[in-house]
Amino acid sequence: MVAWWSGLRPAERLCHTVGLLLILSGLAHLVVFAVDGGPWDGPVSWRKPVTFGLSFGATLIAVTWVTSFLRVGSRLRALLLIVFAADCVVEVGGITLQAWRRVPSHLDMETPFDTVVSMTLAVGGGVLVVLLTVFALASFRHRPTGPAGMALAVRSGFAILLVALASGAAMIARGVVLTRTGHQEAAYHSTAPLKPLHGVSLHAVLVLPVLAWLLSRTSWSEPVRRRIVAAAAGCYVAAVVGAGVWALLTY
Repeated sequence: MVAWWSGLRPAERLCHTVGLLLILSGLAHLVVFAVDGGPWDGPVSWRKPVTFGLSFGATLIAVTWVTSFLRVGSRLRALLLIVFAADCVVEVGGITLQAWRRVPSHLDMETPFDTVVSMTLAVGGGVLVVLLTVFALASFRHRPTGPAGMALAVRSGFAILLVALASGAAMIARGVVLTRTGHQEAAYHSTAPLKPLHGVSLHAVLVLPVLAWLLSRTSWSEPVRRRIVAAAAGCYVAAVVGAGVWALLTY
């Protein structure tokens, strides 16, 4: 671990540290939930700082590691990762702040301050879409490096991640429209059908490359490892399609 850490670039160390802190924040709020109680579901609950802290932390660490296999200039990659880390902090910070204030974090326009927080989170979501789309395009422009199956794992992970970004943007867009037209309660409930699709597709960029990396530690031949990664990617796509069909049927 010491050798691995010393071999990282400064931007990578920063992103891994921030990602770990976000995960610890999510775990800490899980303890808060256990002590304080309250509903787990709904627009106001401790679920949001827990799940967003864990999810954003894991995603930041995953993207930092996975982008090391992309053929992207080191300076450009470092800049994109730093902006991505800052955006993750803003997103989790805003959600956590509103949880402690006992008000919804998204789609809340009740007061000027709540509106600023809600719109900041929406803009931050847009920044995430741009940054991750740039990385996704880079993965398809030049074949990623790494062990057998890693190129397919990285490309599949980023392609599925774009589905998560699209479903997240759809949730925010519909929610904002309903809020602006005076249907606040409907806005909170409008995101439910897309949440499974968003959640399932969000972490393929971590799961599939980790699988390729673990397989590289085995004695299996490269063709076998590639076939296993391809089968895993196919199963993941099937899960995403299933979540998408469910979203269409219940939207």
